[in-house]
Amino acid sequence: GKPSALIRITENKGELTGKIEKLFRAPDEDQNLKCQLCTDARKDQPIIGMTIVSGLKKTGDEYTGGEILDPKNGKVYKSKATLRDGGQKLEVRGYIGAPMFGRSQIWHREQQ
Repeated sequence: GKPSALIRITENKGELTGKIEKLFRAPDEDQNLKCQLCTDARKDQPIIGMTIVSGLKKTGDEYTGGEILDPKNGKVYKSKATLRDGGQKLEVRGYIGAPMFGRSQIWHREQQ
């Protein structure tokens, strides 16, 4: 129930990407984690500053066709996302194969 990261979502030419800006970790935990389990160019790279969401393009009321990286296990999943509550929440779903075989998270917009 607690936030684990601050992710900046940006849109460029109709495509959403998400980059980790900050990790919310206990003071006694490593604050400069690296993606040790990643298998692509992100292997052993700092998680802060890492792009974990890419390729999402607007299709009707949702964004589809993207990928999302789970830095905890290094796996890349297909993804889709839907804005909720007037843009205050983003429902992000990562999945393998079909969207029914996945997991969703609700990301909350940071209040400015």
